[in-house]
Amino acid sequence: MIGAETKELWEWIKSIIIAILLALIIRAFLVEVFLVQGQSMLPTLHDRERLIVSKVQFYYREPLNGEIVVFKATDDRDFIKRVIGVAGDEVRVDIDGVYVNGQRLKEPYILEKARETFGPVIVPEGTIFAMGDNRNNSMDSRHPSVGFVSLERLKGKAMLVFWPMDSIRLISHP
Repeated sequence: MIGAETKELWEWIKSIIIAILLALIIRAFLVEVFLVQGQSMLPTLHDRERLIVSKVQFYYREPLNGEIVVFKATDDRDFIKRVIGVAGDEVRVDIDGVYVNGQRLKEPYILEKARETFGPVIVPEGTIFAMGDNRNNSMDSRHPSVGFVSLERLKGKAMLVFWPMDSIRLISHP
């Protein structure tokens, strides 16, 4: 009888260890949970929403303009912003809109147009230029402490809002 109980206990321990290892591998290489903090991505994302961020895409390609990405802003803080320019792009922010390579972006996702101008700047190789959708309340690539975002600092692409439950939705990337 003791042998059967010991065997069952060992099976439980093995199952728990495997579950923990799988969770660590999934979090390290595939997806991560992210908490939106602040108003910088309004109206697209709201303060305190929880997201699933996919790490897979950026293993085999660089981010694309319009994608919403999470990146390491400081050692203890992550930011979520929209990619506006990639390597080689010229980015300029005017009162009437954002221009990439001389073309004004169609941005139905922004809260309001920027009140201040910026640029033009050329996005260096190995970086992106990122901005919040709430242009007048976002610390983003226009701010000296953020600047161009190195591809090495990217954590992943925002895919799904899963909390609160009444806000579950896929995140649109025009």
